[in-house]
Amino acid sequence: MVKQLFETNRLRIIPITTNDASFALTLMNSPKWIQFIGDRNVRTLKDAKAYIKEKALPQYKTYGYGNNVVIRKSDNEKLGTCGVYHREDKNQPDLGFAFLPPYEGKGYAFEATSKLIEVMRDTFGLHELSAYTLEENSASRKLLERLNFELKGTGILPTTNEELLHYHRKL
Repeated sequence: MVKQLFETNRLRIIPITTNDASFALTLMNSPKWIQFIGDRNVRTLKDAKAYIKEKALPQYKTYGYGNNVVIRKSDNEKLGTCGVYHREDKNQPDLGFAFLPPYEGKGYAFEATSKLIEVMRDTFGLHELSAYTLEENSASRKLLERLNFELKGTGILPTTNEELLHYHRKL
């Protein structure tokens, strides 16, 4: 598996591992994750480790990238995740992100995803990305628009039956 570290002025962005299971458990059970991303039935540390092994690690093995943990350099605090994902029924990989409530609205998501987009273009040679979000998730919509994603219509991901807004961006 490719292990890469990306940095910004304030953040380190590192591939998720099973060592991050406790953090993933907290994040995946936060109210906004449940509301906007969906309940993944991850209730225990064992569930979180299994989720990382089954969902995150195969992406790294296949593509060299996937889900990352965003860590603040000043105190090594884990703030959230951001990554680029390949879905079974989609032609283009998509950008995803989630942050714990205390770290929302502080520019961390923009900083991390901006760097990730740059790395996807410069290191992995991607030319375009999609992103999906619920219409009522105004914070994610605002971030995607700030990242120069354009609304293209709607779509459904394999993990949900809900209609999502489909955003797209050329890199």
